Amino acid sequence: MTTSGLVVVDKPAGITSHDVVARVRRLAGTRKVGHAGTLDPMATGVLVLGVERATRLLGHLMLTEKAYDATVRLGVTTTTDDAEGEVVAARSAHDLDVAQVRAAAARFAGTIAQVPSAVSAIKVDGQRAYARVRAGEDVELEPRTVTIHDLVVHEVRIAEVTDLDISVRCSSGTYVRAIARDLGVALGVGGHLTSLRRTAVGPFEVAQAHTLEALAAEFALVPIAEAARASFAALDLTDRQAADVRVGRTLDVDLRELTAVFDPAGEFLALYEPREGRARAVAVFVG
Repeated sequence: MTTSGLVVVDKPAGITSHDVVARVRRLAGTRKVGHAGTLDPMATGVLVLGVERATRLLGHLMLTEKAYDATVRLGVTTTTDDAEGEVVAARSAHDLDVAQVRAAAARFAGTIAQVPSAVSAIKVDGQRAYARVRAGEDVELEPRTVTIHDLVVHEVRIAEVTDLDISVRCSSGTYVRAIARDLGVALGVGGHLTSLRRTAVGPFEVAQAHTLEALAAEFALVPIAEAARASFAALDLTDRQAADVRVGRTLDVDLRELTAVFDPAGEFLALYEPREGRARAVAVFVG
């Protein structure tokens, strides 16, 4: 059986996250491969995949914070809030000044209510929002609370259309496309995203990521125990505690957060969460 673990891919532009999963399934020799959060076809960068038992880590990894580098174009609005959509409005952004753009962008840092892009994977009455939009429906999504920990504006290039390069560190569920859209609205000229590169998912950074070509030459897997220690708080157990964990019993330990627990030999056993002063199993990975 293929070893369980995570594969950190540097996704290229022009293919879907599902395409990456299909490629890694062939390379790993198993159907049991999934990903921790999609990237749009135009986006590049970190895509974390789970293989075999590590697929059960993915739902928890999806909740970690993420980081992106992006370019926003002011003066043009599109149907998808990015460069893949059709232009629906254009207005000169030449009269903006750099200080004005930076001040407007700074207002998006912190905890905000964000309306996701209509062309998103969010389900509306059981169907993906993007499918409804492509079928010609007008889709209005409810605002969601997200946290933008850092929003750094790098170069601003003032012209008929004004481009700015930004770096964003944010909570799971944040849409960088929506930041571009809303920044354009705030400045009165419209806006959309022209490039997006995810530079980190939780502890996994782009410097650790492998291209599909590199993986085809040498398959690189982060073993499940190493991945769990990197991604969550960790607790090393006694033999007796490890025996309890193997059958999913609660533990008389005081945890502060979701925690990966290990037996004395270093084998990853389970994820546990705090519950009323004790620790309860969320997912057990061994029998």
